[in-house]
Amino acid sequence: MDVTQAIRTRRSIGKVKMDDIPKETIERILEAGTWAPNHRHTEPWKFFVLRGEGRGKLGSALADIAREAAAKAAAGAEEAEMKAEKARSKAFRAPVIIAVAVTPSAKEGVLEIEEYGAVSAAIQNMLLEIHALGLGAVWRTGDPAYHPLMNEHFGLGQRDKMLGFIYLGVPEAPALEGRRQHYSVKTEWIDQA
Repeated sequence: MDVTQAIRTRRSIGKVKMDDIPKETIERILEAGTWAPNHRHTEPWKFFVLRGEGRGKLGSALADIAREAAAKAAAGAEEAEMKAEKARSKAFRAPVIIAVAVTPSAKEGVLEIEEYGAVSAAIQNMLLEIHALGLGAVWRTGDPAYHPLMNEHFGLGQRDKMLGFIYLGVPEAPALEGRRQHYSVKTEWIDQA
């Protein structure tokens, strides 16, 4: 698959089979992430590969975050536990989850926003590699990803941030056709005469 085809045909696939994904395949996906452009060669990404019971690490974080939210909403203990269990189960919707964090460099002159951009580019590289391998994935984000408890569960530092989770597996169904606005709608040409 050439890069033009990969870019135009890659889709988020949230429903995957629980088939095992070989370690070598996962390593190829991780390596694709490391080839993302990054200013000053800081390589600010950190990957956590969650398989089998290892997915419980994410499940525990999601459950703790849900319990905290339930407590703030003054939910009863039973309701809080139901919400926590529902959140925990989200970590088991794919056979492999790659959690991706940014660990910004403290080196002088490095702009933190560029570190986030580099890790986002790494995630896109990984999604394109996954697609080229005939697998399916979805990049999941949201408030729980950025919650301090998520950092705590994954041993991330104060400046670090989880940028999301790549749920990876064999697609259950073919990807739907995508649609985008024509680039001209979002483009302004500025020519020097």
